[in-house]
Amino acid sequence: MAKVTGFLEAGRAKQPYRPVTERLKDWKQVMAEYPPAHLNTQAARCMDCGIPFCHQGCPLGNLIPDWNDLVWRERWHDAIDRLHATNNFPEFTGTLCPAPCEGSCVLGINDDPVTIKAVELAIIDRAFDEGWVKPEPPKVETGKRVAVIGSGPAGLAAAQQLRRAGHAVTVFERDDRIGGLLRYGIPEFKMEKRVLDRRLDQMRAEGVEFRVNANVGVNLKASDLQREYDVLLLAGGATVSRDLPVPGRDLGGIHLAMEFLPLQNRKCEGDELAEGEFISAQDKHVVIIGGGDTGADCLGTSHRHGAKSVTSLEIMPRPPASRAQDNPWPEWPRIYRVASAHEEGGERVYSVSTRRFLGDDDGHVRALELAEVEMKTVDGRPSFVEVPGSVHEIPADLVLLAMGFTGADPGGVVAELGVELDERGNVKRDAHWKTSVDDVYVAGDMQHGQSLIVWAIAEGRSAARAIDLHLMGESDLPAPL
Repeated sequence: MAKVTGFLEAGRAKQPYRPVTERLKDWKQVMAEYPPAHLNTQAARCMDCGIPFCHQGCPLGNLIPDWNDLVWRERWHDAIDRLHATNNFPEFTGTLCPAPCEGSCVLGINDDPVTIKAVELAIIDRAFDEGWVKPEPPKVETGKRVAVIGSGPAGLAAAQQLRRAGHAVTVFERDDRIGGLLRYGIPEFKMEKRVLDRRLDQMRAEGVEFRVNANVGVNLKASDLQREYDVLLLAGGATVSRDLPVPGRDLGGIHLAMEFLPLQNRKCEGDELAEGEFISAQDKHVVIIGGGDTGADCLGTSHRHGAKSVTSLEIMPRPPASRAQDNPWPEWPRIYRVASAHEEGGERVYSVSTRRFLGDDDGHVRALELAEVEMKTVDGRPSFVEVPGSVHEIPADLVLLAMGFTGADPGGVVAELGVELDERGNVKRDAHWKTSVDDVYVAGDMQHGQSLIVWAIAEGRSAARAIDLHLMGESDLPAPL
């Protein structure tokens, strides 16, 4: 454990962020460096809790008390070894994960939890700065070949694990750059793409091959890959966006979030976009439908474009400031949260439903007709019911639909291979990560549904071990799940 009396001597200190007035002028990462002395104090708050429930909260099973203690003792090299033992990409989770581990921290029963996520990020940043993160190519080649389809966190984690086990690994990505949603879904201000690129450089040095513009099942036949590779791993994510089929949906100026966000990321990468291709929020009344992480990404992007106003709509009621009676520790706390984008401005409106989009004479959206709703039991089921007399309009020049994702793309590789889907539209698998097709495995959101980056990495690692066992009859790869 860390300092015995640490949690009694110091309170929780939030990860520092750059001032709002500064960060709105650029696309650089919003987080500032955590002062080492303060971080040491925060790590020292990790207590001798007997049973570290943070392990239960983390899908990767990260050895959190171990590396908190090592940071407090300033044994940073040992800390990164302990962190990498369970997590291939702590720079991704330390930046993007909502930290379910902190929701399960024992200190959080009657105090603020340990700043686990901030300590994790500091460890990996220190490791890269010191040159401790080096390629780890396999000592022995197995002669087996694995094709990983999809280069998001699940695919990358599986690819790195399988390569280190000695297999020849090729990652196929349908976009023009590697990274999946890490590349084109996460805004630059939440994670600069240099963070992704430096890890990809490590994987290339280890012998992982990457192929872009390779849309398996569309411009590249899955059957050809089946002949060339011993195993295929599907890691294409849950890419079908949830739409809002209400009257007026066909008006101009209404876009899915994943039509809006990737364009700005391409611009940050230096791409030249065709005239009329870019979707800008500049000088517009922007309405974002959906109050989750993707909605917050649209919010921060709209701020940086120079939107006239931004309103975020959520059909659910506003969460409480602290845990409700039916949400006890160590469950994930369903409480009101303020992301960095919310700190930058905009209005958040809860308990409203969009009835229809209203357009101008040119066929472009000009407003939304909304109604307040409340949750009631109808025919024995909880339902949203309109509040009488609550219908009203709000102006909108640009509407962004950020309501999540419904499942795997049923076309492309899924259709060609004919893998079985479950009732939710995800690729079905067994306990060994196998699909209904021989030698085809699946990991991440493609079989799980929309989830957290930490789940994707954990499932990629688990699938890698299952594939290694299948190919070799035994495996030294760890399995967090």
